[in-house]
Amino acid sequence: MSSKPDSTTKSTNKQGQGYISTYALIMMNVAIVAGLGNDAQQAFYGLSSVTLFAIGALVFFVPTALVAAELAGGWSERGGIFRWVGEGMGKGWAFTCLLILWFQTTFNLGAGMPNFAATIGFFTPNYDWAVKFAKNPSHELIIMCLFLAVFWLVTWLATRGAKTFSSISKYGVTIGTIIPLATIMILVIVWLVQGHTPAIKLEPSGLVPKWHGMSTLALAAGVFFSYAGIDLNAAHIKQLKNPKKQFPIAMLVAGLIAFLVFVVGTLIIAIVIPEKNINIIYALYSLYHELGATIGAPWMYMIFVYVGFFATLAMWITNLAGPSFMLGQAGRSGFLPKQLQSNNKHGMPSKMLYLQAICVTAIAFVVKLLPNVEGFFVMITQTVTILYMLYYVLMFVSFLRLRYTQPNRPRTFTVPGGKVGAWLVSIIGLAACVFGIALSLYPPAQVKKEVGSGTVYVVTILVLLAIVLLLAFGIYQASKRHDWVDKDNQFAPFTWEIEGFDKPKKALSNIPSELLSHYQDPMGMPIKQTFDPNETMDEFNKKLGSKVVTQTTATPKESPDTTKK
Repeated sequence: MSSKPDSTTKSTNKQGQGYISTYALIMMNVAIVAGLGNDAQQAFYGLSSVTLFAIGALVFFVPTALVAAELAGGWSERGGIFRWVGEGMGKGWAFTCLLILWFQTTFNLGAGMPNFAATIGFFTPNYDWAVKFAKNPSHELIIMCLFLAVFWLVTWLATRGAKTFSSISKYGVTIGTIIPLATIMILVIVWLVQGHTPAIKLEPSGLVPKWHGMSTLALAAGVFFSYAGIDLNAAHIKQLKNPKKQFPIAMLVAGLIAFLVFVVGTLIIAIVIPEKNINIIYALYSLYHELGATIGAPWMYMIFVYVGFFATLAMWITNLAGPSFMLGQAGRSGFLPKQLQSNNKHGMPSKMLYLQAICVTAIAFVVKLLPNVEGFFVMITQTVTILYMLYYVLMFVSFLRLRYTQPNRPRTFTVPGGKVGAWLVSIIGLAACVFGIALSLYPPAQVKKEVGSGTVYVVTILVLLAIVLLLAFGIYQASKRHDWVDKDNQFAPFTWEIEGFDKPKKALSNIPSELLSHYQDPMGMPIKQTFDPNETMDEFNKKLGSKVVTQTTATPKESPDTTKK
């Protein structure tokens, strides 16, 4: 889901190589992590949501950003999380990470469809009827099918290539998120000036989260999920002039901006809408209606609904294009059946995209098995949170393992503090992930009626998790028994494969991973040239008879001016 910077967001060095500016990287990170999606859910916590978002930033956002920076700087070949986990823990866990990413986005998209069916009334000027319909929807099947038809259109657009889906994402976020957020900031000030009483007490004591047992904090797991995705733009770290300074600054500033986006949206909802009236499905629409009334235009909510749909389209196409593209690329190196590997003329794995659309459609219809749309949405949201937390658990563990198994591998950025710093950052990040998983397994007290009994809640989530993990295990085991490798795939083999190991093991070599893979055939093919796992860069240069190969990175294999020695 990473974004390719265009000529307007990067500078050029003397050799003509494009560099991403610090400002451009900040905006790319904000675009990935910041949004209004979780604001209604976190509004239950009122002013204390500020504290929860701050904790989420400190214990999840910062550790993830630092770890992703080091991993991207040391292993920058194609693959992102697949590359990093594969280097640290092996192919099976690497493939599992991609499937987790693919399934969590699929679950997220599928869970949203019933919500759209329930909120169709807000596209009309009859607000009272819209609220009644959302509470007791009718003809949900027909309405949901209409939204699914639009979703399939978006899926087709995603198959048209990067130019199409990146344009939809860019304009969708601007029109559907940034402009509405700026508007409600102005309107809430007008609302307060008119003498309205905030629904929450704006006192320092309100910053302390209330404690009534673990169930009252269950929805707080969404705070961690709000920051998830920061690792995606770490792939661009080698396109920075000074990554050791630029990347941490960009992460810090982006974290602050994302924090403000989350807090502002959440607090405005909590200030205007009393807690007892907050409904996760349509709380934003209630907010728009109330704020519109401050200027004599309560119907303004309908404008927000329509422009907000642009953000929905952007979310749909981004979550389709990114994970399916990554899984499709990895699949060509032998992890998926050949029937799912083919790319269309636009370079997109269209079969994977349509398969994802089928799964999204199936999940949307599962809602018919549960008595309440909102309860279904909460359970899927918590399942998605757990999946994403597992994804980051694997990343933190791989980061620690690589500090010991490949200690000398050059990194363009290193988490400060040596091994102590690495352990500290990892422990904090892992603790946040484990805590988020634990919270997600507690039925939220705020929506207890909607999710039903605690047993049904937990069992449903565990079943969904088991399905994903068993599918990952089954597909990976099948890949080892079949020859699914496309010899023209673009994935480089893992460093430990090039150094003659059958799984990740300790290597003292200080040869950059990109340079080692530069001389190889794609992943899944026999290793073309094996290197000593303890070979130094000096020995490497002597062996090749090179007088110039002394940089910490190699020229990309696909560059037209590259000459193999």
